Amino acid sequence: MKNLQHFDGPTFEADVLHATEPVVVDFYADWCHPCHMMGPVVEQLAGEFAGKVKIGKLDVDANQEIAIRYGVMGIPTLGLFRDGKMVDRLVGYPGAAAPIRTWIEKSTNVTTANK
Repeated sequence: MKNLQHFDGPTFEADVLHATEPVVVDFYADWCHPCHMMGPVVEQLAGEFAGKVKIGKLDVDANQEIAIRYGVMGIPTLGLFRDGKMVDRLVGYPGAAAPIRTWIEKSTNVTTANK
């Protein structure tokens, strides 16, 4: 999906830490089954929040130093970044889009494009 971004080490600072809008980073790994279940939900939410909240994925195996820097101990983990800092996190797959959507709305005071 065009709204879902892919973050990595060389661009993380510019794409996430210097973003003007809130950023949700999906810390994942290809071998992680719950991460595969989270993937389509994150893609859907990236479309719903397009232009309001930047949403993207970061492979923890390829970017271990970033995962360690932000204390990501289990995956999937969603990290909410604002003004260059991780301000909230959601660990594990909650089973559907609704709890994640609610978490993003509560943490950012932004509603989806569908509302």
